[in-house]
Amino acid sequence: MTGTQIHSAARPNAGRVRRPAVAALAGLTVVALLSACSYGSKAPKDSAAPAPAASGRPKLSASTVKIGYFANLTHGTPLVGLQEGLFQKELGATQVKTQVFNAGPSEIEALNAGSIDIGWIGPSPAINGYVQSNSSNLRIIGGSASGGVELVVNPNKIKTLDDLKGKKIATPQLGNTQDVALLNYLATKGYKEDPQSGAGDVSVVRTDNKVTPDAYASGAIDGAWVPEPTASTLVAKGAKVLLDEKSLWPNGQFVITNIIVSQKFLKEHPDVVEAVLRGSVKTNAFIKANPAKAEQDANDAIKAAGGNSLPASILDPAWKSIDFLDDPLASTLQAEADHAVTAGLLKKPNISGIYDLTLLDKVLQEQGQPAVADAGLGTH
Repeated sequence: MTGTQIHSAARPNAGRVRRPAVAALAGLTVVALLSACSYGSKAPKDSAAPAPAASGRPKLSASTVKIGYFANLTHGTPLVGLQEGLFQKELGATQVKTQVFNAGPSEIEALNAGSIDIGWIGPSPAINGYVQSNSSNLRIIGGSASGGVELVVNPNKIKTLDDLKGKKIATPQLGNTQDVALLNYLATKGYKEDPQSGAGDVSVVRTDNKVTPDAYASGAIDGAWVPEPTASTLVAKGAKVLLDEKSLWPNGQFVITNIIVSQKFLKEHPDVVEAVLRGSVKTNAFIKANPAKAEQDANDAIKAAGGNSLPASILDPAWKSIDFLDDPLASTLQAEADHAVTAGLLKKPNISGIYDLTLLDKVLQEQGQPAVADAGLGTH
């Protein structure tokens, strides 16, 4: 994924690299290739929000709103907002119920089944869910986070970007957001790759983020294009940041987490959706005003969701690399969809209408902030 549009296509290469996980993924359909960035939570988990419903305030049009997210730093907005009770404050007597996921496809399935109403999710599963449902199941209603993705490498083996040839670079999952980014980047540099197997001039090794640090320590991989906190975990093991993905995008911004809602829930309960968006905007403002407290909130929330709390040596740099913002950076979503096509992982998708930013713009106007753009991909 780059801010300078990437046009070179990845090409198959006859070279073969042994990766047992790839064989199991080879039969996936094209749309199923766009899967989630999972790097923190251990399993889906239901829970009530930390803060109780505010007493003495009327319910909105729904008595409960079911919110999904990952226990990952790039989902810092729901982690912090729920921990601080900022969403519940806006929802009044409407109860928040949460569910923690470890993969985008399962969150999309939950949204389709009505198990959640609103979710924080990465761009690839949002695109996938929208396209798979023929544009009928979800809308992106707001932004949440940008950045927090780096190419980190073994400095003894890779000193410059020109040293990537012949090396083994991990990504979290076939077709996930970072996988698309790496394949696209390699294409712009003239490397030839088979996007399905990962074989080529550079061996792309699909590795779950939970085991990537051990794979690096054992020498099974030479580096990884990964999100936080995996990138900072590798750095703590001696890796070096070779490329921060921010450097590839205009203004250093690209979408890593968005807010989605089921179209049914949006139609039936716009007041609840608006309250959640207001909570999100106020949470992002809280994060900016109270970075240390927000960082600790996120770490506490990850632990409470069944994950492992992070030591300061990893948490601090990881948290600082993520920008929390309300703008969904719609133009970068289109670019990421185009990059998946360039990488050979997706036929060109039609994502027209994927955004409905009406309520977000209303909330932003209340806060004295400008409206955000939908890059021509909004509802009409």
